[in-house]
Amino acid sequence: VQLQASGGGLVQPGGSLRLSCAASGFTLGYYVIGWFHQAPGKDREWVSCISSSDGSTYYADSVKGRFTISRDNAKNTVYLQMNSLKPEDTAVYYCSAGQFVTRITSTGAYQYWGQGTQVTVSS
Repeated sequence: VQLQASGGGLVQPGGSLRLSCAASGFTLGYYVIGWFHQAPGKDREWVSCISSSDGSTYYADSVKGRFTISRDNAKNTVYLQMNSLKPEDTAVYYCSAGQFVTRITSTGAYQYWGQGTQVTVSS
């Protein structure tokens, strides 16, 4: 069972990036998939998630209207489209998977984690 996050990089404020979270060894469609980020010296924070049942999406207030999470079950991959990026979005971004997630914002609710991808927003 493995999650592989990719797509991070250096981007100027106002720019866009698309992160990918690819799964191997299990079917992403049966899991709630969450994205978290962690800035240096700070706790890991929930960013967004997509449900396993009906594809409902949820976002932290700080990214609502700028980020979009989506799922491609055929590719066993979840994406996080990040637009209008701000310097405060700079962090390592992690994807995670959980089957019985009741508190979607809690890191403890997710069983599997990817290795993280660095996003840096700077001019």
